[in-house]
Amino acid sequence: MVVRRVDVLVAVAFLTIGLAEELTAPRQLSWWWARLGLATLLVLLRRTAPLGTMVVDVVVLQALLMPAALDNYRVWQAFCLLIGMHTIGREIILRGPDRDPPWRRAAAVVVVAGTLCYLVVQDMAMLSDYVATVGYLLAAWVSGLLLQIQARRLAERNAALAAAEALRAREALTDERARIARELHDIVAHSVTVMVLQAGVVRRRLASDQADLRELLTGVEVAGRDAVTELRRTLELLRGAAPPALTPQPGLGRLDDLVEQLAEAGLMVTVTGRPSGPLPTSLDLSAYRIVQEALTNVLKHSGADRASVTIDQGADALRLTVTDFGSGGGTVRVRLREGHGIVGMRERAAMFGGTLDAAPGHDGGFRVEATLPVVARTGTEAVPA
Repeated sequence: MVVRRVDVLVAVAFLTIGLAEELTAPRQLSWWWARLGLATLLVLLRRTAPLGTMVVDVVVLQALLMPAALDNYRVWQAFCLLIGMHTIGREIILRGPDRDPPWRRAAAVVVVAGTLCYLVVQDMAMLSDYVATVGYLLAAWVSGLLLQIQARRLAERNAALAAAEALRAREALTDERARIARELHDIVAHSVTVMVLQAGVVRRRLASDQADLRELLTGVEVAGRDAVTELRRTLELLRGAAPPALTPQPGLGRLDDLVEQLAEAGLMVTVTGRPSGPLPTSLDLSAYRIVQEALTNVLKHSGADRASVTIDQGADALRLTVTDFGSGGGTVRVRLREGHGIVGMRERAAMFGGTLDAAPGHDGGFRVEATLPVVARTGTEAVPA
């Protein structure tokens, strides 16, 4: 049995009203404190057992302990009935995929109808008393039912929005992976082409009595050309109808061009540090894309006119830090920054076994930090799996 905080607050408010009424009444009822205590307990537990508490209210509190004669009736007694009827309408789910079982819905109808019948057969002064009593109780039940319907619609809408956002995130992740695959294809295809050309040069320089080596190098050339052909077919599937990219893939060495473009758009970027040595081509490209995406987010979302990029290459990792000096890291701003661009940057970092953190800065603005492990180059470049 779980009692929510709101149930406790409602029970305390109900008890306060009841005490105020009893302590100021001209004539107090016998054992009024026990009756009010029982009513308060019913209000507290109403959400846990809406039908059971309503039955106890009508049979014990209303019929046995406090007859409905006008000189004995209390306002808090009516409040207890109204709260119980409202809770039945709010908690007994009549429609929907997760509605209550048939016996519980039937029991709710019986309890509501029985409560109304009990009050109708009481000896009241005027016809308006009957109309008001039935009308108030039905209004309490309908108000609970309307709240139930509104809450269910809101839950369905939130679920639909969450599903749509998850779908957009998956699509963004798929698009980013396809983009990474296209870029890696260009890198690998270029490297294999160079290997094939070098193998051909060596083969043509061999002496005539080196037929075995010539045959081996011929096999290397054939295998390399086949690999490039298959890579191009794969690229066509990834690119669809898009034209092939003929420009060389960028790296951190082209940050100056990016800084100039952003300056023309109104964002001044300061770059501190450079790679201390040559980087694997695929890692250099991903590092550039991370910085590019982070600065694009600054331009789109922060309202800042200044940003800084720090590059620190250690013995085992390349560390990138992009910081802007915007208006702060409030909740709305975090939601804007945690968009699909963050998904793509994290995917690029994860491709090399690295990490990426994006969060509001301590002194305002926003900060993106990426750590990309670097494998020492030994004459050949290892492409991450």
